[in-house]
Parts: sequence; C-alpha cells; structure tokens
Amino acid sequence: MKKKHRNSRRDFIKKSVAASSIMIIPRHVLGGPGYLAPSDQLNLAAIGSGGKGASDISNASVQGREHVAALCDVDFSGSASKTAQKFPKAKQYADYRVMLDKEKDIDAVTISTPDHVHGPAAAYAMERGIHVYVQKPMTHNIREARMLTEMAREKKIVSQMGNQGGSNPLLNMVQHWIDSDELGAISDVQIWTNRPVWPQGVPMPDPNPSLKPDALNWDLWLGPAKEKPYTPNMHPFSWRGWWDYGTGALGDVGCHLIDIPFRTLGLKYPKSAECSVGSVFSRMWTPDYNPEGCPSSSFITINFDASEKSKSPIKMTWSDGGIRPAHPDIIPADSDIGGKESANGVLIIGQKGIISTNINDSSPLMPKLYRYDGTTDFGPEVEEMIEPEYGHQRKWVDACKAGFGSKEHLALTSSFDYAGPMTETVLMGNLAIRSYLIRKENSKGQMEYYGRKKLLWDGENMRITNFEEANQFVTRDYREGFKI
Repeated sequence: MKKKHRNSRRDFIKKSVAASSIMIIPRHVLGGPGYLAPSDQLNLAAIGSGGKGASDISNASVQGREHVAALCDVDFSGSASKTAQKFPKAKQYADYRVMLDKEKDIDAVTISTPDHVHGPAAAYAMERGIHVYVQKPMTHNIREARMLTEMAREKKIVSQMGNQGGSNPLLNMVQHWIDSDELGAISDVQIWTNRPVWPQGVPMPDPNPSLKPDALNWDLWLGPAKEKPYTPNMHPFSWRGWWDYGTGALGDVGCHLIDIPFRTLGLKYPKSAECSVGSVFSRMWTPDYNPEGCPSSSFITINFDASEKSKSPIKMTWSDGGIRPAHPDIIPADSDIGGKESANGVLIIGQKGIISTNINDSSPLMPKLYRYDGTTDFGPEVEEMIEPEYGHQRKWVDACKAGFGSKEHLALTSSFDYAGPMTETVLMGNLAIRSYLIRKENSKGQMEYYGRKKLLWDGENMRITNFEEANQFVTRDYREGFKI
C-alpha cells in the first residue's frame, strides 16, 4: 500500500504540472487531508550533503520551490552542517539505506558521495522508484554504469549525471561547427588536464583509528569498499587518488572533458584502449609501485569506429598530470590552447581546421574554431550564467515532475542513456591503467608487466577480448549490504 501511495503521488504531481500551465487550483478547493495541489513540491533528499552535494541539493531545490525532506551524510560536522542549516526541517541520516526505507514519500534524490558509493546508492534508490541525480563519474566501474543505464529504462527513472557543462548552451556552437562540416573529416581528438591536484602516485597512508573524527561514521563512509581501519585524509577529498574509493584524474574531470567530443561527434563504445603511466623513482633503477592508487600521470589512447557525425575512425588521446599535447601551428604561439594557461582542454582536429575548448564544468567553455584558410570563429571568453550550473539540476527536477519519456526528460543532456556509455568510455581509460600496472615475478627474479598491450574491447558484452585478466577491473568486489 505504501508503494502504491508513493507512485500515486508521483503520478499526480506529473499530471498536476501539466494542469498548472492552465490554472492553479487552491488546496482548499480540492479539499481533503493530504490532497496534493497542482502547485505542490517534489520531496527531495540528498545522499552526500557536503562538498559538491551542498550545491547539488541546493540547486535542485530551485530556491525553495521544491521541498528538501531529508539529508544523508556520514559527517554532519563538516561542510554538510551548512546544508543542514539551510534546510533545518530536513531529517538527517547517516545511512542512505535507512533514509530511503524510512522516508516513503521521497520522489527524487541527489547523490554526491565519493565515487565508490555512486552505483550502490543510485541502485538502492532506483529499485524504490526514486528518480536520481548522480555526480560524475556516474559510477565507479563499467559494470555499474551499464546496470544503472538499463535499470533507468526498465523502472522509468528520470536520471541525470552531474556533469553540468553538458547543459552549457555554448556546446551548441561546437555542435554547429561539426554538423556544418567546418572541420571536414575528423580523425583526432586530444584531451588533457592538470589533475591530479591531490596526493596521487604515492603510497597509501597508514591507518590510524586514533585520529578518526568523532562525528565521522567511517564504516558507512567505506560503504561497498573492503573493511579497513580509519585512514587519515581520505575523507573528505583525498579519496580520489585510490582505486578502492576514487577514479583518479579521469573520474574527476573526464566526464567534463571527454563529454565534449563524445557528445558532439556522436561517439559510441570504444573499440580499443592502450596507455602508459609516469614512473617515479625513489631509488635507482626500481620504479615505485603503488597499485592501490592511481598514477601521478598517464597517457591513454582510445579508438572509436566512425560515427554518423565523425565519418571516419577517431583516435582520442588523454593525458593528465599536467602533460599536454604540442601547440598546433594553426593556433598562434602566444595563445592558450584549451583553457586559461592551457591547463585543461580539448582539441578536435579535422582536415579543414581545429576546434579548441576549455574544460566544460562551470568554467567558461571558450570555444574557438581555427581554419587552415586563416579565418577563425570564437565564442565568448566570459560566460553569463543565467542560473546556477546552467540549470542542470533544475532541468532534472522539472523532468521528474513531467515524468519519464516527457519532452523535459528527453531534453536532459546527461540522462543515463547518454551518460552511461560516456562514463563507460571514461572508465575504459582506468581499465587500461590498471592493466598496465599488473605484474608478476619471472624465473630470474625480475618483474614482468605483462598487461602492457593494446586492449581490444567488446563494448556490447563489456569484455576485453585479448587479455582476460583485465576483465577483473570491469567490476569490483562489494562488502555485504552494498552489493549490486
């Protein structure tokens, strides 16, 4: 009966939004306790209420238009405390499972946790018919991304990944240049970032339970990851550099950078990937080896078949750790490539010219078209953001009200039908990195890195076809209570 009540309430809200475009009926006219007027709000909840979660739930509330019913966080003593102050009537929880089981009238939830919790938390909500907004990367591994994509279709969930730059209207300028054949045949895409800007490529810190903050529920922070004593500095941010919790530089900004060519070129699953990573030598001739963590720098090549928009196969390269591609001759030597100081960027390279853009988070996209005939076409250097983060969260909320399959839903720029395959591509780079680091000792006592090869990918079946051991990284092991 409770499930029926929840679904009936959501159906009513959906119908009420359509009706409200004609007239607003006062609650007293409709009458009856608990009856929902067309102007009623969605009941929202947040899983992860501090850090990025603070702006996600705030933007989803649309300046109080929607009702924030509950907040979940493993530590309300940090930045989540400000969110609790902003929404003082919201009930507080440490465990998202308890919150979603107890709060029966939640319609939609924002999920802004460390990467390793994205998939389990989203699946738990979606199984209960709750719409989801999930921070990037959508999931911690490829299998989770495929599962959530299929679950959203099956259960008619309105979904959105938190790569807010996907709603930047200036992407339409890049799309127009490509669709109008300004570049001619496109064969190469080069992407780079200054990340990591947190500890990475170093040994894992030693656990020290005596340093655990009293307010932090460490066991719930670990979630699906293996049980481990409290490790200083993982929470709230340095988790990004460790495979058990984060997804490195790719997971941090790959969904902002790779999104630009993946979207505008209409790319699908990659067909192969290969990589190399930077080595750090603390002693002569022997590279440091920290397989539990992401490397300090990497260079990845991902290959795609031709798409309807690209017309020819695409070679996409990714470099992080501050390593960037060479400055193209077509771009003046004193001009930045990508964004400011060339720290992050994308180059889409064709026969007729090159498109250069910045990272597409909430930074200015700075789209520039350089043609080999000497002409150029530039977008604005400074963007006027009419609403927070291009309305990315607000548009999701509107789509939740309009319902699955509505025009508002279909207009979302990062629903899981799109964000799932794009996230899989991002995580394909991490699969290549982790395979590159596999090693074993040979009969001479030397280490052999036998995973350093071009990996052939069967996207439909989510399998590396020429190196079986790499397939362990398509998924992960889960602690009991968090399996999906």
